Amino acid sequence: MAISMYQASVEPVVHQLKALSAILDKAEAHCTAKKIDPTAITKFRLRPDMLPFSAQIQIASDMAKSMASRLAGADVPSFPDTETTFGELKARIAKTIEHVASFTPAQIDASTDRDIAFKAGPNELKFKGAGYVTSWVLPNFYFHVTTAYAILRHNGVELGKGDFLGLR
Repeated sequence: MAISMYQASVEPVVHQLKALSAILDKAEAHCTAKKIDPTAITKFRLRPDMLPFSAQIQIASDMAKSMASRLAGADVPSFPDTETTFGELKARIAKTIEHVASFTPAQIDASTDRDIAFKAGPNELKFKGAGYVTSWVLPNFYFHVTTAYAILRHNGVELGKGDFLGLR
């Protein structure tokens, strides 16, 4: 049995965004329990040349909403990158899930061979739908989700692999 484009793209992204939202709950509880200013985490960078925690969430959101929109042949909505609190980041995740889930399996499944082109910095990238998901979206999406997770772990938030996988 073949896996559909919807199953390979929308389903794992929505699942991971829900896990990310739950991780943010744990981060907020950690800050409350330890009397830590949450901005110490939302602005935290693993290295000076890396983006802060809030940007990791924003980029994961951007990857998800862009993926669903492009696969469905729809316009990509613009979300301003203004979130600075856990609550605002959770709201962005919820808004992203709502957008991604608004497309039907039929809209996404028709995208396997659809031409997808977009700008990434100064580069014009071109993919077929399936390659866009497997070679661009999912690696980038998981990179930013993993980096957000790593920032929280580095800052003492008690998380495990089950949290990352959305099993807790």
